[in-house]
Amino acid sequence: MSTLVVTASFVFFLLAFTAIGVLSSRQKSETSEDYLVASRDVNPWLTALSAVSTNNSGYMFIGLIGFTWRSGLEAIWITLGWIAGDLLTWFWVHKRVRQQSEEVKAASVPALLAISKDGERSTLIAASAGLLTFFFLGTYAAAQLKAGSTTLHALFGWPVWMGAVIGVVVVVVYCFSGGIRASIWTDAAQSIVMMVAMALLLGACVSDIGGWDALMQKLSAIDPKLTEWMPRNLPLGFGLYLTGFIFAGVGTIGQPHILIRFMAIDSSDSVAKARNIYFVWYTLFSIAALAVGLYARVLLPDLTAGVEGAAAQAATEAALPTLAVKMLPSVLIGVMLAGIFSATMSTADSQLLSCSAALTQDVFPQYANSYRASKVATISIAVVALFIALTASDGVFALVLIAWSALASTLGPILLLRLAGRPLSGPLALVMMASGLVTVAIWGTTPYADGVFKALPGMVVPMVVYAGFMVFRRMRPESLPVLQDKPGQM
Repeated sequence: MSTLVVTASFVFFLLAFTAIGVLSSRQKSETSEDYLVASRDVNPWLTALSAVSTNNSGYMFIGLIGFTWRSGLEAIWITLGWIAGDLLTWFWVHKRVRQQSEEVKAASVPALLAISKDGERSTLIAASAGLLTFFFLGTYAAAQLKAGSTTLHALFGWPVWMGAVIGVVVVVVYCFSGGIRASIWTDAAQSIVMMVAMALLLGACVSDIGGWDALMQKLSAIDPKLTEWMPRNLPLGFGLYLTGFIFAGVGTIGQPHILIRFMAIDSSDSVAKARNIYFVWYTLFSIAALAVGLYARVLLPDLTAGVEGAAAQAATEAALPTLAVKMLPSVLIGVMLAGIFSATMSTADSQLLSCSAALTQDVFPQYANSYRASKVATISIAVVALFIALTASDGVFALVLIAWSALASTLGPILLLRLAGRPLSGPLALVMMASGLVTVAIWGTTPYADGVFKALPGMVVPMVVYAGFMVFRRMRPESLPVLQDKPGQM
């Protein structure tokens, strides 16, 4: 491997993405609404490519491929469930997000959750959802930075902090230039590089090992379990196992960095076109990622030799960059490196901007119309995310699943109720968010944690709390108090 050629091709793409973000500033206006939702005029192609790039980030390149290396064919159920759940949200949620966010003039997801259709705003919901967004989306962004540092460390042996620092600097530069518009433009370009990079590596693997039959034979020789489609020893059965991952896909409704793209699309009628583009890309990329993970197990059988526990998981999360070095010529290693780094940046930029929106629009609403405050919030959150990335002991896969589940279980149920026009007070919403968060935390300690993904109980419990409270409200004696913000509001 020629380090000079790899570095040159990587730097070329990095500069190209930064330039695209900077060029987007030619269409910006210096208002907080343009910085946070791009004046709601993004076309469906850019929305779709940006959303799929943001959704399939370091989790797919680093986390999922590492999980597939460890688990074999059974990893397919995570992807199938996730895609199915995601598809459900596109048919009911995203168009309504676009319509209602414009109606109530919400420039952030917590604001959308806080404002009812009749214009009543719950400060309690806004602040609570804003703080949850800041904490968990900041952790999610840190996972992306960690994925970038994992890549550079595996390829060049650079210190683990260097990739995270480079990622933060690049993301802040183009976010400062054009806000969410810069994020969307660069995400769209990055999604193309991500697909090309994955296709190149998969082609090299097929050329070396052979097709499906040859791959299955070699996996079986390593460990017959790797060729089994069905997971073993599921405590609650396969049905709930798959349903858990479907709920993981539905959990998109709790992810502010993804939802903000549908708030920024040019019209609600464009959502259907964006959906078709999104799922073609998503499906093809998921198939490629799973296949590369399986080929990596054959081509890198000793990846975890001599290490155990968390160190072994970290080793498998380096499977993709390690495989790229083994299989590709130097110039294409640079393309792959750019693809992986693109994946991390395409998510981190959106998450930093969503955290910025949560702080300025919801936690400290006195700065809601301040363009300068939005930028200060972005760089402050970037520093926090960088600190988490450099100090967290968990791997990328674990960090992503924790943050995703927490946001899905706290913000997701509230969004469903808002879009359905159901009555919801601030105190009741707070109880629902707390119940979802506690359920996610507790579920991970139960014997069922590996059998049912935590987003399923995490999203169901708040809805049960809401349903139970509404039944109680209808049946209660008039003398008993009810959770509400003020008399007459529910």
